Amino acid sequence: MKTIIMVLSLIFMTSTVFGQNKNVKEETKTTTTTIKDSKGESKIVKTEEIKEVQEIEFENANSKKLNKDMKPTPVIVTTTNEVKVDGETKYIDVDHSSYYDLDGTKYEIKSDNKGYILLNRNKKTANGILRKTSNNNYLFRSKNKVSVGYFDENGNLVLETYDPKTDSMIKEKYVIENEQ
Repeated sequence: MKTIIMVLSLIFMTSTVFGQNKNVKEETKTTTTTIKDSKGESKIVKTEEIKEVQEIEFENANSKKLNKDMKPTPVIVTTTNEVKVDGETKYIDVDHSSYYDLDGTKYEIKSDNKGYILLNRNKKTANGILRKTSNNNYLFRSKNKVSVGYFDENGNLVLETYDPKTDSMIKEKYVIENEQ
């Protein structure tokens, strides 16, 4: 009997760990185009995946009220475009426009027609540009430096800059913000 009570209490306590703390909405749009030309028939499949993630926070989290009001929090939207020609992936694009933080300074990454622009949110000035390379990395250029950048699995921007004085690479991590 004691074992059954222990097992039930363990199941009850661990079930609260798996509670959802995010609202996630995913939408996929697929467009298929067939082209006939002198080379034959080609099938082009364009897939656009839109993912919206919103952190769940309560207005008054410490109240004893059963039904609590949800606090409005920003929605982080990620758009991924993929183009396949005859089953072979030709192009993948992910939109990383969002707000970021580096050592207490707030930045915004906005997409433009050639890549991204890095803006300082406090000064409302452009700090540099990001241009995509052929291997899905980014070349970052500002007044003072040229770096190689990439977005890690959490969506953070990591810039690596060569330091000739120490003959080493310096990493800077722009952490994506959940609030605007």
